[in-house]
Amino acid sequence: MDLPMTNRPTREQDSEITTIVARDQARLRAFIRSRVINQDEAEDILHDVFYELVQAYRLLDPIEQVSAWLFRVARNRIIDRFRKKKEEPLADLTSDQEDELQLDIALPAPDASPQAAYVRTVLLQQLQDALDELPASQREVFIAHELEGRSFKELASESGVGINTLLARKRYAVLHLRARLQPIYDQFDI
Repeated sequence: MDLPMTNRPTREQDSEITTIVARDQARLRAFIRSRVINQDEAEDILHDVFYELVQAYRLLDPIEQVSAWLFRVARNRIIDRFRKKKEEPLADLTSDQEDELQLDIALPAPDASPQAAYVRTVLLQQLQDALDELPASQREVFIAHELEGRSFKELASESGVGINTLLARKRYAVLHLRARLQPIYDQFDI
């Protein structure tokens, strides 16, 4: 549906906006939730997108192919949220490299309560399973850098693979591991 650039009464605008929201809300919500783990953040993004639709519509900006426009705005809002988000690194498993390359998991102390010990065991097993799911190149650079504490410069000179390639592989590994482990954190409310 194209939104024509005419000067309509507010009631007609509201009716058309309501129709658009009703038509696209479920698909847009699913799109956002498939990319944003935290459901509250996903809902915030969904509301931001519809707010921007209302603003653009009320300002009479021409919007062709409204559905495509909504998904583009949603994608941009998701990217904006991830750029703004700063993660806290786990001191035992990460080094002092850039935040976007750090796995931000927190393990309960091994000598804490029996429940904490159980959660730690589950998290470590899930971490191992998630590492096993990674392509070998991503898994190797993640383990070498995060767990063995080796520098990217050292890895690049040993492997002959460029530092930027190693950084990208680690970044993809971290993104996969974060997504894979987040449901466990949510389940145990860590």
